[in-house]
Amino acid sequence: MLFRRTARMLRWLFCGRVGPTWVLKALLFFVAIAFADQLLGVIFNKSNVQPVPHSLFSSPDIQGPSLGSCQPRTHIMFLKTHKTASSTVLNLLYRFGDEHNLRFALPLDYQLGYPHSFVAHRVKGYQGPRAIEFHIMGHHMRFNKPEVEKVMPADTFYFSIIRDPVSLAESSFAYYKSVAPAFQKAKSMGEFADDPVKFYDPHLRNNHFAHNPLWFDFGMDNNLNFSVELARQGVDTIRRTFKLILVAEYFDQSMILLRHALCWPLEAVVSFSLNARQQRTVSFGGIGDTWVGKAAAAAGVKVTGGQSLTKTPPRLSLTEEQREKLRNWNAMDWYLYKALNQTFWEEIHRFGLVEMKQEVALLRMLREDLARVCLRDGGKPVEAHRIRDKNIRPFQSGFQKILGYELQTGLDNYTRMACLRMIRPELQYKDLLDAKQFPRSKTTQVHPGQQPLSAVRQDSSKIRESFVSRMVEEARRDWDGSKLIGSNQTLTRNHVNGKLR
Repeated sequence: MLFRRTARMLRWLFCGRVGPTWVLKALLFFVAIAFADQLLGVIFNKSNVQPVPHSLFSSPDIQGPSLGSCQPRTHIMFLKTHKTASSTVLNLLYRFGDEHNLRFALPLDYQLGYPHSFVAHRVKGYQGPRAIEFHIMGHHMRFNKPEVEKVMPADTFYFSIIRDPVSLAESSFAYYKSVAPAFQKAKSMGEFADDPVKFYDPHLRNNHFAHNPLWFDFGMDNNLNFSVELARQGVDTIRRTFKLILVAEYFDQSMILLRHALCWPLEAVVSFSLNARQQRTVSFGGIGDTWVGKAAAAAGVKVTGGQSLTKTPPRLSLTEEQREKLRNWNAMDWYLYKALNQTFWEEIHRFGLVEMKQEVALLRMLREDLARVCLRDGGKPVEAHRIRDKNIRPFQSGFQKILGYELQTGLDNYTRMACLRMIRPELQYKDLLDAKQFPRSKTTQVHPGQQPLSAVRQDSSKIRESFVSRMVEEARRDWDGSKLIGSNQTLTRNHVNGKLR
């Protein structure tokens, strides 16, 4: 029927002469064609095409309450402390910088010379003080302000994150058990807590993970004898440089303070917990030939090649007495944590308790909504081997599996990319940003930050090989057994006298 009407219209149109009547006929003809095309399109879509899933990333609600007339900060330095939820925070910086084509101060490998004090030439592409504008710095380093200032602009916003030293010690023991000699010698966390000095040698590499690790990361001597005066001086130094210190135990409140300090929309600080660990036995088959085995070897950890090993997670349960002993052992960190935690809550009171409660509730609601859109298994972290996309499987370290996320199926391209940014592991994301800023092909070079991510995807196996080779190279280049960490400082091996409450 539709085709017969179209044929009659064509005869009516083309049998007339050119003139006003002909023009009117032509106009009517094209209107009819457009209507038919739209009608057929609707019919086709109803019968054959499923509707595109709704994308929360296009909703105005994810902007959060108004921030007024402030401008988003783009010069940011984040001191990434260890085992403090810092990988989740770094993901926020990765995403924001990636989406806004900002330039990252990337390491030559995967850390900025850690555990050595940071020096500017560790930044890839560094050409002298302020020669290049870097926007974001956030990889592991031992803080060294004068060297950081050579890289970052004068108006840079400095912030970091801390965690209760007891919880931090438990997490470090599980994660660095095979790396830190002090932890290797102890059968359990409780045994280490009972007499830390029995296991601790300040001259051995990686033992800084076992004694005042926060103090160490902030660039200070973690082996100093504790005194209130020294501890107060250290905290005052931190406060003068860092405009905001987040607290891992109050992560959501921290995100609200951070969003207001940076003048970022709410969606920029919503996150899924990264680097979460599984609390059970981990079995590795042929660990000596795996990526984990190679990384462990590069770090100086002995493994049995070609054999099936079953690793039992170290016992982490502690008595209250043992927890108190850990506070005394990490007295510098404990003082730092209490002082900066107090500052943190003073910031919240200035912000407003009611306003904070409302924004935290909105943040959590948005996280739940995004989890339903983005993630499978109800948004729960899953074991790495269950993640079908090998490029987003998290790096495994220590005695417990590091969990990741599996993306929901059927997402439109825009939503999938936004979700992928939120769950992409730190090492893989760093490599993507590296390839984006430093494209290998001379014929396709563009200004850093302009190359689309689709053009720089890397295979997981290549990332792993690169990580291992760089670890080995860094160990050979930087580590000389005769030049021990802290050799230019007075290293002591002692108990901390007295109790710090």
